[in-house]
Amino acid sequence: MLHADLEGCRRCPRLVEWRERVARERRAAFADEHYWGRPVPGFGDPNAPILLFGLAPAAHGANRTGRMFTGDRSGDFLFAALWRCGYANQPTSTTREDGLRLKGVWIAAAVRCAPPANRPTPQERDNCLPWSVSELGFLERVRVAICLGAFAWDAALRLNAAVSEPPAPAPRPRPRFGHGAEHEGAPLRLIGSYHPSQQNTFTGKLTPAMLDDVLRRAGELAV
Repeated sequence: MLHADLEGCRRCPRLVEWRERVARERRAAFADEHYWGRPVPGFGDPNAPILLFGLAPAAHGANRTGRMFTGDRSGDFLFAALWRCGYANQPTSTTREDGLRLKGVWIAAAVRCAPPANRPTPQERDNCLPWSVSELGFLERVRVAICLGAFAWDAALRLNAAVSEPPAPAPRPRPRFGHGAEHEGAPLRLIGSYHPSQQNTFTGKLTPAMLDDVLRRAGELAV
């Protein structure tokens, strides 16, 4: 039911217009494909102790395939790392039907619709927060969140605040994001990682070994 409700969401007019326009016009390389063009739900192991929290779907990645990080260069880098560290049964993912299975990890995003220029607004982040709250209620064993980038880190701080008892504002001063940074929040302990975007992976800002280290650290904390 959560996925069905999410896929009908139209809370952010700018994102609705963009995701649907991209799905209509399509990139030439995918001209013959049917684009998803809707909010993208999380996926993975429902009993996972680790949440991988991304920024938002890529316009011609998850907005096309309907599964986070599936079918784009960021996903190529991420799924290879998950496979190396034992969280995925294969190192690549190109479609929702490619046989990928995750163990111990659930993947979601702070914003569930593809944003123009990969830059959602703070208001769009806040509009999506209730979906993350509902999803976390379903993921009863999640204890650690790997935040892929500063935007996801900030959204995870807000998520922790929203699900605390009683709900509270996000911490101030805000815990600083960095690769390998940790914040002992509740119910989620946060670990920061640079986003596996081409801008970071092509320049060496994020290397395979760096991402592997974060994944292994999350596994230690999740025990």
